[in-house]
Amino acid sequence: MTTKSLEGKVALVAGATRGAGRQIAVQLGAAGATVYATGRSTRTGRSEMDRPETIEETAELVTVAGGAGIAVRVDHLVPEQVRDLVARIDAEHGRLDVLVNDVWGSDHLIAWNEPIWKQPLDDGFRTLQLAVHTHLITSHFALPLLIRNPGGLVVEIGDGTKAYNDDHYRLSAFYDLAKTCVNRLGFIQAEELKPHGCTAVALTPGWLRSEAMLEHYGVTEENWRDAIAKEPDFVISETPAYVGRAVAALAADPDKARWNGRSTDSGELATVYGFTDLDGSRPQGLRYITEVVEGGKKADPADYR
Repeated sequence: MTTKSLEGKVALVAGATRGAGRQIAVQLGAAGATVYATGRSTRTGRSEMDRPETIEETAELVTVAGGAGIAVRVDHLVPEQVRDLVARIDAEHGRLDVLVNDVWGSDHLIAWNEPIWKQPLDDGFRTLQLAVHTHLITSHFALPLLIRNPGGLVVEIGDGTKAYNDDHYRLSAFYDLAKTCVNRLGFIQAEELKPHGCTAVALTPGWLRSEAMLEHYGVTEENWRDAIAKEPDFVISETPAYVGRAVAALAADPDKARWNGRSTDSGELATVYGFTDLDGSRPQGLRYITEVVEGGKKADPADYR
């Protein structure tokens, strides 16, 4: 992923403060793209998640990687802010080649393993706003710019492919709905973009070693394997750069339309495009969970990396 395959291209990563969104922005930058990194956490104030990562840091990482990172504070639930963001991209570049809808920001709102009648409704509705309304609002304003040029790409980032989520309860009604909606939005936009020569894909990482996940297990990226003693299946986890490279590979593919309307994961795209995670491996997280953790298959985890 060291070639400048996306030089001259412009990307918007909505929800680029941390986790998958941050590394999607960075890996697009590594491929030479100009990347607008948006979110609510800046050096002057944090979002309701109250975490330390900022969009300025993300933009700086994009530039260091070889692209041009531009941090813009945007609340994607506020239509006027998204409208103004897209107008700025239009004024500064006159094009948008990649839109990544990665806004989430709801970890602190989920009541896991509680039936719907015990779920706090205010938290549940806020989850749907943050995870679904933001994506709709962003696409509403961004797609008219994206479809000006054939070859544009929209990526809806979720958790679990359509095939997986269709027959798995995701341990919370509101979380389940949010992730199901994201996959459906990928399909809907694929149908609407097809006449314009553009592509939409729903994409999920595997078991993501995000900043929050590393903190949860009390490890860092340098010693993450120490968490395997506590959680053996963490052996299949992947860095956020892996899904970032998946997006960059999709964006650079001249035949990306073959993925239009598909719901896929970072492991499948790594097999097709040949990229690796930062350690040179190709984790197949979703396949491992389905076949080994849930299916009971006896296998060496190394066979899934």
